[in-house]
Amino acid sequence: MSAQHRKSERGKRGKSVEYSVRGQRAERGNRGRSAGRAGRGGAQTGKRRALLYGVAYAVRFFVVAAIITVAVFVQEAAAAAFGGDRGAIALIMLVCIVFLALALTVSELLVRRYMVERPVSRIADMVRRIAAGDFSVRADIAHPYGRYDAYDCILLDLNRAAEQLTAAQQAGDAFVSNVSHELKTPLAVILSYAQALEREQDAAARAEYLRVLKTTAERLAELVRNVLRLNRLEHRKTGELTDFSLNEQLAECIVAFEERIDDKGLSLVCDLDDVRVHSDMGCLELVWNNLLSNAVKFTDEGGVSVTLKKEGDHAVVTVSDTGCGISAETGRHIFEEFYQGDTSHAAEGNGLGLALVKKVISLLGGSVEAESEEGKGSTFRVVLPGAL
Repeated sequence: MSAQHRKSERGKRGKSVEYSVRGQRAERGNRGRSAGRAGRGGAQTGKRRALLYGVAYAVRFFVVAAIITVAVFVQEAAAAAFGGDRGAIALIMLVCIVFLALALTVSELLVRRYMVERPVSRIADMVRRIAAGDFSVRADIAHPYGRYDAYDCILLDLNRAAEQLTAAQQAGDAFVSNVSHELKTPLAVILSYAQALEREQDAAARAEYLRVLKTTAERLAELVRNVLRLNRLEHRKTGELTDFSLNEQLAECIVAFEERIDDKGLSLVCDLDDVRVHSDMGCLELVWNNLLSNAVKFTDEGGVSVTLKKEGDHAVVTVSDTGCGISAETGRHIFEEFYQGDTSHAAEGNGLGLALVKKVISLLGGSVEAESEEGKGSTFRVVLPGAL
């Protein structure tokens, strides 16, 4: 039965469960729009800030003009009072000018203190606390939305940076905790079997111990490789984008799984159109291998099907199986790191495969969706941009 027919049948029964990363992308988009609105709130006050600066300079001009005017009147009054005593007139003028200059200086210092130094000190204090690792710090914005000044905009950016750093720290802590947990089990197995191997004299038992040690070491090595891949993707690092035949790459990946498919007595249906894409060849190979591995792993009867179609400037790949399917609870977490819904296959993986798939496809600007019905099978649909 083709993947399209199974999908149609599930749709008619109305029992299918769909899980997609589109909701998460939409949430990120909403956060981006919120940040954009805050930025526009600051941008909308550009004319207002220019007007305030103009008023400030006008006030300074009139203050200086007032000082000169007062000085002139004082000079005339002193000349009338002291006649030709130029020394007395000069002394009076000096005292007057010093007093007026002092008054102007004090007013400038007060303006600078309340309009510049105070907000700058708040910004500096927040930056110091963030630099010291306190990502919980948040600054109150002095003005309402639509009346932000430059300092408000800086504080908004710092608040967003602190929020992102908090999220990154929490994700990092969770990641380290998960990695430590995943490393603990295979290391314990290796240590236990190594100790047993030292004591065991029977050749057959020693051979079995060595087989377990080799399998566990391979699983541990694969975990480390996946952690390194995920770390690279977390830092937004993909390989070089090139033009290549996507159908040929898919065919090569499928051939690598043919032996496992034959060993389990499964059928294999492929419908691959001739599609070329401009993308990251290495990262996409990781995606197809993970999806095919899961399809074969979780299918004991029936088969696996793979399709490739071109829709506009997008390439659409579906990988379907007739395996155990995914429950609604599992479906909500399948793209999370280290999550394994089917614990009966836990020894065959580490829960990073679909997290890597989602991360790769997101970085390449595409989307991945999972449609599944428990007991009926699953279909993963990948949409990639850059089809040529």
